Amino acid sequence: MTPPPTRRRRTAANGSAPAHNLPRRGTVRRAQAISTYGVGSLIAVDHESFVVSGLDEADHSWRRDESPVVHERRLARLLDVDFFRLPPASDDNSKDGLRVRRFPLMHSCPECNDLQPHRDFSPPAGRSVCGTCEVDLVPSRFVVACEAGHLDEFPYWQWVHRSPDRDSPRFGKCGGRLRMRTTGRTASLRSIVVSCTCGQVPEVSMEGSFRRNALKDLRLTCRGARPWLGTSATDPAGCGLALRTLQRGSSSVWQPVLKSALSIPPWSSGRADPLAEHWPALRQYDDPEHIRIYLRGAFPGGCPVPLDEVMALLDAEREEDPQDGREPGSDHRYRALRNKEYERLCAGNDESEQSRDEQFVCETPLGDPAVLQPLGIVGPMLVKKLREVRALKAFTRLVDAESTTDAKEMPLSAKPLRWLPAMEVQGEGVFLRLDDSRLDAWEKAPAVAARVERMRTAHQRVLEQRADDPGQAVASPATPRMVLLHTLAHVLINEWSLEAGYPSASLRERLYAADDMAGVLVYTATSDSAGSLGGLVAQGEPEVLDRAVRSAIRRAEWCSSDPLCMEADAAGSSGTNLAACHACVMLPETSCEHNNILLDRALLVGTPDDPALGFFAPLSED
Repeated sequence: MTPPPTRRRRTAANGSAPAHNLPRRGTVRRAQAISTYGVGSLIAVDHESFVVSGLDEADHSWRRDESPVVHERRLARLLDVDFFRLPPASDDNSKDGLRVRRFPLMHSCPECNDLQPHRDFSPPAGRSVCGTCEVDLVPSRFVVACEAGHLDEFPYWQWVHRSPDRDSPRFGKCGGRLRMRTTGRTASLRSIVVSCTCGQVPEVSMEGSFRRNALKDLRLTCRGARPWLGTSATDPAGCGLALRTLQRGSSSVWQPVLKSALSIPPWSSGRADPLAEHWPALRQYDDPEHIRIYLRGAFPGGCPVPLDEVMALLDAEREEDPQDGREPGSDHRYRALRNKEYERLCAGNDESEQSRDEQFVCETPLGDPAVLQPLGIVGPMLVKKLREVRALKAFTRLVDAESTTDAKEMPLSAKPLRWLPAMEVQGEGVFLRLDDSRLDAWEKAPAVAARVERMRTAHQRVLEQRADDPGQAVASPATPRMVLLHTLAHVLINEWSLEAGYPSASLRERLYAADDMAGVLVYTATSDSAGSLGGLVAQGEPEVLDRAVRSAIRRAEWCSSDPLCMEADAAGSSGTNLAACHACVMLPETSCEHNNILLDRALLVGTPDDPALGFFAPLSED
């Protein structure tokens, strides 16, 4: 959890003093405020621990002059906001930065072994030391959370006294003081011992505190605590769900719910929408003449947006909304968003026909695409310019953010806001599609369908276990073409990281897998030195791409963990992978859309017992 020592940005502790008088506690990079240390997450700074504050206006969490506004109309419609904001800049001109609150409040002193709230140690102002022993205090290693996203202190007093009393969480009614010490006999939780000076109960180790029902057995349930909104903030709707004990630095404590979109015409200007307040009225008209009359009355000096562009925007909105009159949901709009991206990537967008301000340029390569036909690859496109906006919609605890339902997403503020934190990425990429006829024949093979069904069943079981109602669980996206495209994207990223000099963490996949889509976009996921230098676009020329795919497939035929990797009946989280491990196709988590699940290189190259299983199996015969 400790941030890297370089290229970091400032964060400030919360308090009532003016922002410029708040003490500086540490720094993180700007992008980490979205993906790693976002609202509600825990951050370790030296020997102290904090939770990043929420975005409520009352807290003035982000200074507006330090958080530039970002516009991406399609993503804003999807998330029902007006705009996005970048995290405060990481430079010497930053006057405020992110606000944080000390959490957990329970600390221990390694010298006197006292275990109590931070302020009860009477530390000097601006320091986290024991007022008596003058040694650094240690934040509690343990916290508790529930699947609804609440976070709270570990109930040490109740754990020692085996009591469900939550009215006196510090010392209870016994009048004693808590102590924590480490015996040093083992490296397990058995060596961490908590006691009370009341003498009424024996000392108790932390062993068993991580059992799923450990706190349930004490009749302790979630109180709905939300410390990122204030030390006494609780969910007004209450909670009552089961609590789970977690290590403070566990990845299960905070998982971001990220949504992203590519800026494509006609939504690719990236500028503020001058018609924002007029769209409800404009949507009532279909006839261009009626729209012209309305715009003439709304903008006497002339409409800032040409009529043909207004019509294109209205048509794009209608395509993203259901045709049966239903209220459009986020799932429908997100699928429509991907469909429009796929159509634009297939159609292209020639740079010579666009203005210099165009943020999406996608061209056909100069080489002959016919050289890729033996591979079953068609329609390669060179995406010379792209802009991606990634927004932090919410966060989850204990449950996978990619498979959760909206009910388990914790919002970033107590009150609804009309903006969300986001990052803007300028980059480049290569887009390719698979031949439809060859793909249709391959995915209908019984062996292919049976292999993918094993992964789909395992993934669906995981989704049902995490859902409140198993019957309403999200459907697994695993299909033969999805797993094939996903694995192909991974081996290409690994290949280009070796041959083209790109770190694998600087490349990212974007999958287009549906009944009418079969494409993958590999693009730069960062705008620094590994961002937009043209090196990735050069890999999309047919001759170069042909060599890269053939080399990637040859590498995928063998893994250093074979034969165990290839012959595994289940791999990955809860058996959601088959022939896939960190030695062959897995990537850094920032590069993968699906958290390194639903991967199987056997669908690329086949297995020793069934070589024809692989989509690219004919290459092995060349």
